[in-house]
Amino acid sequence: MFQQKSYLAKKAGPHFYEIKGPNAPKWYIVDAKDQVVGRVASMIAKVIIGKHKTTYTPHMDTGDFVVVINADKVVLTRSKWDTKIYRDYSGYISGLKERTAREMLNTKPEEIITRAVWGMTNKSNLARHQIKKLKVYAGTEHPHAAQNPVALPLSATFHSKSVASENTAAQPAKKQ
Repeated sequence: MFQQKSYLAKKAGPHFYEIKGPNAPKWYIVDAKDQVVGRVASMIAKVIIGKHKTTYTPHMDTGDFVVVINADKVVLTRSKWDTKIYRDYSGYISGLKERTAREMLNTKPEEIITRAVWGMTNKSNLARHQIKKLKVYAGTEHPHAAQNPVALPLSATFHSKSVASENTAAQPAKKQ
């Protein structure tokens, strides 16, 4: 019997994704300077999940690697610097730690983008594997130059000047 041609991604060996070939993951770089967190996170989530590819398959890892630089220069809209709360619970009594976005920016700026992208993925074992394809750095330097990351295509990125100009005064000063 003749088997129909399938365009779905196939598992290639013991890995979650193809190591070589046309469907092998590519490396992209995103500059998060003056970008709104939610908007850049939704774009990144689509890329690491693989929804931007024609070979997207929900049960396979068809996404690409994303390197985010300047995570310490992101923008939040309105008064979210003081009202957005990040909660961590250890599981013990009185083990709830709460931090505002301003405190999080001063201590762990990479965590703001990582948590935003994680909130836009499915919560599964595959998503835990896919979130490892996200590499976030506070400054402009990153150790992934050997992978030759390319900037995401302009159709996928956008720059929100109007929101950035409104919130430049609202962005907190860095601690020395």
